[in-house]
Amino acid sequence: MQKPKFIFTAYQKSFKVLIENLEKLSVEQIQEIENFVSIRKGVFDFNTYTFVIQKKIEFEEFTKLLSLLSFNAITINCPLIKKEKKRVSFGQYKGMYFDELPDSYLLWLKSNYHGTEKKSIEEELKHRKL
Repeated sequence: MQKPKFIFTAYQKSFKVLIENLEKLSVEQIQEIENFVSIRKGVFDFNTYTFVIQKKIEFEEFTKLLSLLSFNAITINCPLIKKEKKRVSFGQYKGMYFDELPDSYLLWLKSNYHGTEKKSIEEELKHRKL
């Protein structure tokens, strides 16, 4: 059985994990990941193989948490490249930076949002290659 490969990115108020080999994992492993995310009130996006949890933790804390839970996974830290950040001025994620938004929400905004921040949404989608 293959170990999940987690690529961790910390943001200001959340963290995001890309599961690089999701399609190679067993159903039980995927359910275990879903449970981990659900308990922490996160968002799991099967389209992009990512999950986002709105809690600020560092990479070392994340790996320690996985270890305490006996979660057998490969973890890689992916530090952010600093750039000028724009904040969301509307909705449930108001105040967060666009680069902290879950992929699923950005994709929803792409089709449903027609306000003044449309360009910021499009830039973030392009940056993430979504």
